[in-house]
Amino acid sequence: MKWKTAGPSEYLAITGWGIPDIKLAKNEWIFPGQKCTKFDVSPVNYTFEVQAMSVEKLPFILPAVFTIGPRVTDMDSLLLYAKLISPHDKLSNHVKELVQGVIEGETRVLAASMTMEQVFKGTKEFKKEVFEKVQLELDQFGLLIYNANVELVDVPGHEYFSYLGQKTQMEAANQAKISVSSASLSVFKFNCQDIGYITMK
Repeated sequence: MKWKTAGPSEYLAITGWGIPDIKLAKNEWIFPGQKCTKFDVSPVNYTFEVQAMSVEKLPFILPAVFTIGPRVTDMDSLLLYAKLISPHDKLSNHVKELVQGVIEGETRVLAASMTMEQVFKGTKEFKKEVFEKVQLELDQFGLLIYNANVELVDVPGHEYFSYLGQKTQMEAANQAKISVSSASLSVFKFNCQDIGYITMK
């Protein structure tokens, strides 16, 4: 019989004699016939460049950095993680490919349902929906997205975001000119009225 203790960012996963499935603990006596392994629950940064395509078949790139780790605030999620993910090194290709597959799959499906202009104009909403759909898939592995940073980048030779950005800037500049002209015209009319009033007097 041995006394085992986990570190601040670790848990003990205990299986074997007297335990029907798996038991998680921070410290525990390990009896003969039981097996104890430690697993780290600290989040990991995963960096990808997702190749996506809009509904018009226009390609674009989403450089993404996701900080992902086990959902330590929920014991059921932590048990899922202990069973499915912790037997593998969290920095291994197996875990990275799993996470990457979820992120790329959900992002491509979402992008393929939107026009390039919808993606561009609804950038915040697009990123939010990517985040939510990816999280829904990661739930089945007991994983949580702690932070996510997703950008929208043109594919060389297909500068659609640059074009849409310039178009938006030009529209804003034109609108500003119209507003300034309208304001100047209002002042001019006001002055003319003043002059007329003075002349009449």
